[in-house]
Amino acid sequence: MIDKSIDANDYKKFCTFLEHQCGIVLGDNKQYLVKSRLTPLLAKYKAQSLGEIVTRAMSVTERQLRAAVVDAMTTNETLWFRDTYPFDVLKNDIFPQYDKRIAPIKIWSAASSSGQEPYSIAMSALEYQQRKISGGKVQITGTDISPSMLDMCKAATYDSLALARGLSQQRKQQFFEPANDTGAMQLKPEVKKLVSFRQMNLLDSYSLLGKFDIIFCRNVLIYFSAENKAKILKQFASSLNPDGYLFLGASESISGLSDDFAMQRCNPGIVYRLKS
Repeated sequence: MIDKSIDANDYKKFCTFLEHQCGIVLGDNKQYLVKSRLTPLLAKYKAQSLGEIVTRAMSVTERQLRAAVVDAMTTNETLWFRDTYPFDVLKNDIFPQYDKRIAPIKIWSAASSSGQEPYSIAMSALEYQQRKISGGKVQITGTDISPSMLDMCKAATYDSLALARGLSQQRKQQFFEPANDTGAMQLKPEVKKLVSFRQMNLLDSYSLLGKFDIIFCRNVLIYFSAENKAKILKQFASSLNPDGYLFLGASESISGLSDDFAMQRCNPGIVYRLKS
């Protein structure tokens, strides 16, 4: 009989392992999350218990299982145009500042999950371009630690459930076209071509990504320790062009973690701007 429980000792070891691998801090009493995320791996990897999955994942010889475990634990919920205001701020306040610049606005969507955030940014840019003869041209880079999420991003095909989360009927008609699967829709090429994707662990160096004008890293820092949050924010500051912008989640704060940014109120919401 398969044992789907995880004892306290295995859980403690797994928490340490997961933070070392990708920075995520589970904290106490999150065994239920480990159970829900890792149970689907039991049959695939012929394991008799979650304890076995955890132990094998921490072994240096089980690289494929280790990758699958990290992938499962780092897959997060997302939706289109989350919180609304960041995308309004882009169109109303930030994009106009770049109207006279010939080079594209470079935007990084860190931890892009299944693609809703970077593609929402792309749709916002296209909507801005429709209002303006020039300006609003963007190059968007989406990164995530999860290979399976990146595959979904690149496919840009979403079922009816995903399409119902935050996407208006007008935007669905304007930016999507029917896919082969019943009820599924695919983003049009004009949206897809604005975004490229690559694998990235936020604890690694960002130097190969280049410089950006705007970084989105929303509802991600909450999973990291204070030490790793400070490290990530320092690297974001180094990755931004002068006076660049950083969007965090509505419940996230950089207070006590970084002095590199100045907070700007957007009414509603806030955005952080790199200090000169």
